[in-house]
Amino acid sequence: MDLSVWADIAELAGTVTIVAGLVFGYIQVREFRQQRHDAVASELMRSFYDSELSEAVALLQNLHDGLTAAEFRALDARYMTAALKVGMTFETIGLLVHHRIVPFELVLELTGGLVQVQWRKLERYVHDVREEQSHPAFAEWFEWLAMVAARYKPNSEPAYVRCSDWEP
Repeated sequence: MDLSVWADIAELAGTVTIVAGLVFGYIQVREFRQQRHDAVASELMRSFYDSELSEAVALLQNLHDGLTAAEFRALDARYMTAALKVGMTFETIGLLVHHRIVPFELVLELTGGLVQVQWRKLERYVHDVREEQSHPAFAEWFEWLAMVAARYKPNSEPAYVRCSDWEP
């Protein structure tokens, strides 16, 4: 064989190696994204087993909707702490959903009703704080998540109805 044949074989081998590397890289990136997705979903679910969040939700659940910032400040300090805990949790979740780090469908199933109820409890407080502090972005992702959840959650049947014929 002459040198040009060897050059053609080397060029073909190089091309095959590059294509194989690209395919391998693509598969690795897909696996990494899936692992990241699974890890974020797991962390999201774990956050709802946090005793502090559960206590905050339970505390706020008993309040009537639409308390003002002044009414919140007049309550025991635990209520303000609960409002901040719930607000920061849903603020983070809203941002993660918007950036498509956490799938909206998962969040809707996990927290769709809860985020709406908690937003009703805290909406007036949030708007008061925004005005008092000239900070229109305060709890912006919490509000956004509640609005989007309200748009989609009422249109779906509860899981116990929707999945009643589910079998393992």
